[in-house]
Amino acid sequence: MAKKDFYDTLGINRSADEKTIKQAYRKLAKKYHPDTNPGNRNAEQKFKEVTEAYNVLSDQEKKKMYDQYGNAVFEEGFGKETGGFGGFRNGGKYQEYHFEGGNMDDIFGNIFGDLFHERAARKGSDIRSEITIGFEEAVFGCDKVFQLQGNNGISSIQVHIPAGIDEGKSVRLKGKGQSGTNGGTAGDLFLKVHIREKAGYERKGMDIYTTANIPFTTAVFGGEAKVSTIHGDVLCKIPAGAQSGSKIRLRGKGVVSMNNPSVHGDHYVTIQIQVPKKLNPQAREKLLEFAKIEKL
Repeated sequence: MAKKDFYDTLGINRSADEKTIKQAYRKLAKKYHPDTNPGNRNAEQKFKEVTEAYNVLSDQEKKKMYDQYGNAVFEEGFGKETGGFGGFRNGGKYQEYHFEGGNMDDIFGNIFGDLFHERAARKGSDIRSEITIGFEEAVFGCDKVFQLQGNNGISSIQVHIPAGIDEGKSVRLKGKGQSGTNGGTAGDLFLKVHIREKAGYERKGMDIYTTANIPFTTAVFGGEAKVSTIHGDVLCKIPAGAQSGSKIRLRGKGVVSMNNPSVHGDHYVTIQIQVPKKLNPQAREKLLEFAKIEKL
């Protein structure tokens, strides 16, 4: 079967310069590369054809001989008729190289570069997955084991979640992605983190927000109220005359910074005043007296 013209294989004319040849090859090599077309023998053959065409047309010496003699320059026996050429059999194809005046390292580098071009080591692809953790696990960090479905079945992978991670952030596990080919390194696994809500708590970055219900009398006279934080219960000082909706800041009682363990956010407590639903006669009388005095 006659070999297709190399210029036609790359879709270029014979006046194409080096840049045009390279651009045409890259476009076609990307289209027909085995990694892009797994199991497609037709694409694999096309890839070999465009690679062979490029290997000749990108080399000035080979291109010159090809333009002069055509495909015959690669047929067995051509060296005997023309003289001054050596041959090398590559997958059933007899390729000719001009040795006269050439650097032998360059010549054999080109030969074996052609043969092993498709065998270069390639890094494996990255994998992206997701994991859901608890509110406190995100605040203080944790170690989790999760199941990952891969080409070789289900595998268990352990991951450390750093303290202070926020919703939607990803943890990178180096080398836990797809395996490389031809000795290439494995890709990475990027694990996107989702955080479950905690009743009564709201997180905004490194700060945490909660509410505290305090008695009417504490709001009037001031005092202390027990407030639950992620670091434990604390006694919070309530100023006299506290209004419902006002906020009290508990410095350093928030979430630790992922970048600096010595830095913490704050905890903000919103005051809610408890209004008695039922009053005994004596309490009712006192409140009416209070209202009369204050002209409420």
